[in-house]
Amino acid sequence: MSKPKVMVLFYSMYGHVRTLANEITQGIEAAGGEPMLFQVQETLPKEVLEKMHALPQDPAIPVLGAADVEKLAEADGILFGFPTRYGGAPAQLRTVLDATGKLWVGGALLGKPAGVFF
Repeated sequence: MSKPKVMVLFYSMYGHVRTLANEITQGIEAAGGEPMLFQVQETLPKEVLEKMHALPQDPAIPVLGAADVEKLAEADGILFGFPTRYGGAPAQLRTVLDATGKLWVGGALLGKPAGVFF
């Protein structure tokens, strides 16, 4: 039997959620799963991020953007990590989720367990 692939897709502007995502991937491995760690593509301009004192994205972690949503279908389960923005998910993550329509229509995400962390 193959290891279950669990995608851990996160957005983290200041590194807190990235730290959680890294810990979660270690837990997946310890439980016998295969983690697939991705960070959500940043949509804010560099100048804005600098003014907000945001941390740069980790170049060692692959980026998943709206054009790459088909990778979600490769996972057996998906965990989404993000900070809340006034009670909602940040626009960067919503951009990715909004691009999943074709996957839903085709049934590619049907039956996949999912969860969130923040």
